[in-house]
Amino acid sequence: MGKDHAESVHKRFLARTKAADFPTPISSLTLKDSGLTADELVALFDAQLLSRHLDRVSLKLQARGEGFYTIASSGHEGNAGIAWALRPDDMAFLHYRDAAFQIGRSFQVPGTTPLWDMLLSFSTSKEDPISGGRHKVLGSKSLAIPPQTSTIASHLPKALGAAFSIPLAKRVQPEHQQLPSDGIVVCTFGDASLNHSTSQGALNTASWTAYQNSPLPLLFVCEDNGIGISTKTPTNWVEQSVRSRPALEYFQCSSLDIFDAYNTASRAAEFVRRHRKPAFLHSKCVRLYGHAGPDAPSTYLSKQEIEATEAQDPLLYTAGRLISENILTADEILKRYKDMNARVERVAEQAIKRPRLQTAEEVMESLIPPSRTHEETPGPTAEARTACLGDSDLRATKQPQHMAKLINLALTDLMLSHEEIVLAGEDIGRKGGVYGVTQRLQKRFGAHRVIDTLLDEQAILGLGIGMAHNGFIPIPEIQFLAYLHNAIDQLRGEAATLPFFSKGQFTNPMVVRIAGLGYQRGFGGHFHNENSVTALRDIPGLIVACPSNGRDAALMLRESVRLAREEQRLVVFLEPIALYMTRDLHEKGDSGWTFDYPEPGSPETISINDVGCHGDGKDLAIVTYGNGAYLSLQAQRILEEKHGINCRVIDMRWLSPLPKDAIIDAVGDADHVLIVDECREQGSHSEALMTLFAERSKKPTARLVATDCFIATGPAFGVTMPDRDAIVEKALSVVRETALESRS
Repeated sequence: MGKDHAESVHKRFLARTKAADFPTPISSLTLKDSGLTADELVALFDAQLLSRHLDRVSLKLQARGEGFYTIASSGHEGNAGIAWALRPDDMAFLHYRDAAFQIGRSFQVPGTTPLWDMLLSFSTSKEDPISGGRHKVLGSKSLAIPPQTSTIASHLPKALGAAFSIPLAKRVQPEHQQLPSDGIVVCTFGDASLNHSTSQGALNTASWTAYQNSPLPLLFVCEDNGIGISTKTPTNWVEQSVRSRPALEYFQCSSLDIFDAYNTASRAAEFVRRHRKPAFLHSKCVRLYGHAGPDAPSTYLSKQEIEATEAQDPLLYTAGRLISENILTADEILKRYKDMNARVERVAEQAIKRPRLQTAEEVMESLIPPSRTHEETPGPTAEARTACLGDSDLRATKQPQHMAKLINLALTDLMLSHEEIVLAGEDIGRKGGVYGVTQRLQKRFGAHRVIDTLLDEQAILGLGIGMAHNGFIPIPEIQFLAYLHNAIDQLRGEAATLPFFSKGQFTNPMVVRIAGLGYQRGFGGHFHNENSVTALRDIPGLIVACPSNGRDAALMLRESVRLAREEQRLVVFLEPIALYMTRDLHEKGDSGWTFDYPEPGSPETISINDVGCHGDGKDLAIVTYGNGAYLSLQAQRILEEKHGINCRVIDMRWLSPLPKDAIIDAVGDADHVLIVDECREQGSHSEALMTLFAERSKKPTARLVATDCFIATGPAFGVTMPDRDAIVEKALSVVRETALESRS
């Protein structure tokens, strides 16, 4: 049905051009008024023609089984004019209907080959220069267009982050800065996506930022074609819902009229570039084909509505302008149209013969980003540390401390060592975070490096992703683990997929700090005690770190920053809230859970393959992490002193990817294995660990996990999760049951 509809649009263009039947221009602008030259208008028409015929051939290839996932840009070809109004080095996060934008930009950059590149993408060739055949995406490193698969405007928060990073880079110069200091960022999206919480949050964040006079060179472009799949956008909805937003300049154009599109976009871009403030360009257009693939508009639109839309073909508007300005004749336009059609079909037959991905190894090749060159930093000088920390905190580095303090010291030394590290999150600045972990950091480094954000997790993560595009090492903080679920797509659908869909050409390395897990005494219920990390476990390429004590936390935080800075990795650093201030292990006042701070330059490290092993008991190996490590060490002493069972406690430290070999090696010659997992039974790490030992070990293995229930507030805060006594009881049953079986 999509192919038939495309053919109808094609025939209508030929017939109306032959008859010189062109729609009345929407704007009164002339060529001179628009700011374009005759040659530029012809070039933009060629970009529109190429976009149109790529749509047509993609449908044909799909019908033959030689192309995959078609989503047309027809009706949005005026975006070539918007691209022309911007500089080629203005980073662009594009809507999936923006082929004409990418083509228009490529015409500004010598040596680019948009036709060949896009056909390789359509046919999923592994020679596709942006995704390597992994997805049909727009994108180009040379054109400053990161690849997007977003259908719900989930790229808007990171576009905002990239824009925010441009003026910040004038104060803090990242080693791997990508964006020019006078550049702007543009992000495009559809009118239906405007209603999604992600785009609403981004618009709100942009207004909130600009309202406080923080520079934000960002241009939003809403491509309003009046319909989302089959649901119509209410008349004037876009304008009415956006125009009154504070500190957000509003522009409107019709991208059907290339003069209006280019002229208005030029004014909007100039406003953003000159004032360093965000603007919203409301670009009215049409959708000439169905939504995607075989979608048939006739199932939800009347024949009259479809014909009225086809009459608004932007190619007809541009052709009419070319004739009225005496640049081309109707015959010349038809020849240009047909020649472009023949060229696209000819090149398509070559593209479909190029090799495609065949193996899992090929598909996974770009999952992990490449390492990058980096400056070796010796760490902070003694003078810098003295000036930054002051006498009291310098003394603290020489005395055992709890986890929260050691994380604070580690962040301080890391920020002294690497100027491009920027922290961002709710209440982390003046307040120092809910638990005081970031106390005094804003005073030490300034509000531009320790940023108090608004309460929007999508905006916080998007800020980090976007800043990483410009060479920063962001450390955004999510206040509580439960709050991450509001924004998990920023990690799953945006951050983790970027190197995968760009063959490692674009990356967003960062370290996301999240306060989480359970065992907080009587505080907040499941919103503040969240004992599930399932949403993080299955994100390909994501590293999840979870320290159980302060010394490990400092060393693992340093390793996490190294992974981001040198290997461009995406890391989640999960901090057990209940252990932040914990000082004692066995008895009150024993200070068994305070640790010395590893000084900068210490040779001690904890890599992603290093697990912690406490003791060498052969009767039982307890495999655990986070709060489970703390509780298991308490149980270890009871088991040894009261029951004569010698244990070793293995702290996994790294939850994703699981350090499988290190865990197996650490269990070693222990006779039994007990997995202690504070997370809920379904979806917990215990499932993967049970599988690991079933596949690679013959040892009797059992698990102790939390029940499949949320956590309660009040005295029952811990009853659904393992505690010390439950670990002891389960350990005894594991060891004794095996002993009884062997006797029988």
